[in-house]
Amino acid sequence: MKKLILVCLLLAPLTVFAQKFGHFNSADIIQAMPEYQTAQTELQNLQKQYEEDLKRMQDEFQKKAAEYEKERANLLDNVRQRRETELTDLQQRIQQSYQDNQMALQKASQEKMQAITDKMLNVIKEIGQAGNYVYIMDVTAGVPYISTTLSTDVTADIKKKLGLQ
Repeated sequence: MKKLILVCLLLAPLTVFAQKFGHFNSADIIQAMPEYQTAQTELQNLQKQYEEDLKRMQDEFQKKAAEYEKERANLLDNVRQRRETELTDLQQRIQQSYQDNQMALQKASQEKMQAITDKMLNVIKEIGQAGNYVYIMDVTAGVPYISTTLSTDVTADIKKKLGLQ
């Protein structure tokens, strides 16, 4: 009996020091957020606008190139060289515009996603502090293994706190 009491007394502090772990699925949370849907729509509209601008520039280039090809044989050398330079410049502007648009689209995407991610992370911190979690890990971040019996899935708690359920 003394041994049993001694063992219980020795093991009792271990339960006090047990660490709490949590996990969540960020992809499920982010895709459920209305801000994500709004951001996706805005990014699609921006991409469409950029594509329309590029199409307009390419149409202008095609028109000028076709005109040049028709008139090429009848043009003086200096006029022909000037028109070729104009076509080359227009083609370079199209390429530069495409690159600028891609960079702007990527930057806009990063900014919008950062705001969404920050909002989610703030809620995760609140849940972690309120629930006394040592770690809360994202299962989509490539964590090699998460024991669902030793770790609590806090995805539903995060969604609830964000007002998604």
